[in-house]
Amino acid sequence: MRACFHPDSHVRVSWFRGNGADFVQGSIDMARRNVLAKHRLSPIRVVLSGNRAVASMPAIVEIPRGRKGIEMTSIEAIRASFTGPSGVTINGASSASTPIYLRDELTPAIPGHSISIDPHELQSFRPAYRLLSYILSKEGYTVDTELPGDDRPESIRALMRGVFTWAG
Repeated sequence: MRACFHPDSHVRVSWFRGNGADFVQGSIDMARRNVLAKHRLSPIRVVLSGNRAVASMPAIVEIPRGRKGIEMTSIEAIRASFTGPSGVTINGASSASTPIYLRDELTPAIPGHSISIDPHELQSFRPAYRLLSYILSKEGYTVDTELPGDDRPESIRALMRGVFTWAG
């Protein structure tokens, strides 16, 4: 995973903001805390512009959790984007990564079980990733509330404008 990031890379996701090396360490620490996110990645689209590239792909992130004796899975639909130099191999390093949060859900792992969350506990979280935010906050993470998401289309436009301006 370390090889996926340039030394000067920047990663910004719900629970982390910083460089690629620190993101890798944070991911290791997250796994040690038994927060085991699984990522289902879709085909990637790469746009080349001279010596720069922008890659994006839809993805689903699943995080199995237990709360109040109920096994559940947090499921997030995102569109991941990466920027970096073009001409690198498929294992080439990324300079920046910021996902766009599309929607999330929380489902019981065992049919017939129900999940009960006080709606007041969700009020401070953004609709595009409120259940993920809830789960992560219960695990002790501080969640970035200013990420691009479908609930704030202007945030997506701003991210894409910045990415493609950088790419030329």
